[in-house]
Amino acid sequence: MLVNTTMAELSDLTFRTAFIIYIVALLMACVYYGRVLAVVDVRRERRAAQQERAAEKVAVGAGGPVVVEKQLPPEPELDGAYEKRVAAARKWAGMTQALVWVGVALHIVAFVTRGIAARRFPLGNLYEYILFMTAVIMVAAAIVIGRKGWHTVWPWLLFPMVIAMFLNSTVFHMQAAPVVPALQSYWLPVHVSSVSVGASIGMVSGIFALLYLLRMWQPKGKEHGFFGKIARPLPAAKTLDQITYKTAIITLPLFGIGIVFGAIWAEVAWGRPWNWDAKETVSMITWILYAAYLHARATAGWKNAKAAWINVLALCMTIFNMTYVNTVIAGLHSYAGLN
Repeated sequence: MLVNTTMAELSDLTFRTAFIIYIVALLMACVYYGRVLAVVDVRRERRAAQQERAAEKVAVGAGGPVVVEKQLPPEPELDGAYEKRVAAARKWAGMTQALVWVGVALHIVAFVTRGIAARRFPLGNLYEYILFMTAVIMVAAAIVIGRKGWHTVWPWLLFPMVIAMFLNSTVFHMQAAPVVPALQSYWLPVHVSSVSVGASIGMVSGIFALLYLLRMWQPKGKEHGFFGKIARPLPAAKTLDQITYKTAIITLPLFGIGIVFGAIWAEVAWGRPWNWDAKETVSMITWILYAAYLHARATAGWKNAKAAWINVLALCMTIFNMTYVNTVIAGLHSYAGLN
């Protein structure tokens, strides 16, 4: 089976171009984050001034209430300046969102052209797996953040995506080529795509679980210190918890279905559905952790930070499975091309 080198080069080029665009989008998202931080500070200064003025109005007198007002400085002129700051911040949010969509389009082109180049479904090694996972994460994030207007989350999502794409284009990069005979099956797109999508959404859930823990540590309106300043533009803890929970609900069945499809394929290919291979075992542990998170989330004593830590542990297991297990541990799933 010949490889289309032109399409392979186009795939690599579009992937690296998307990587550069995401870096620019990350910088723009950081600028927006800083501007939102300034807007939040001004808003809180105004609220504090209003509360101070209200506190200075004291009712005294025996025959009836008499209001005595101390001479206070005028309220800060926020109308014009505040609206300008908000408008400027929204411009940066719009530019970031638009740039992300350009990167997403190139990201998808990189995946499609990789498949055309190799003349197969492009999920045959670790490079293609990470290419697909990062594309799924960015598409899902772009849709949700764009619809909800949670643009302050972009720096927290783009930073790990940029790191993953950098490692994928350098350490994990593989030339387009036919897959080994064991992977030449119609089960490849069915099993790997379902596992990949489930794991991708699970990673998004884990990132939001980390943000939720940060927000719980730094409650809205009570932030303190360096980390409090960083957390100030983030949504409320309740919002972050809901996103974590909803994405985990999607992850559990998708990831579980992918594992079941893998067991069926293993029965066909190896004569037994389960072999306690390292990748199988870690994947099952990860799925159990997501199930434990959802169970803990519904339990009264575990609703807050305790449940979120289980989700973070599932995120760590996913990263461990994708990197260490794929590149160091030899086993039946050693198709990354690196170990």
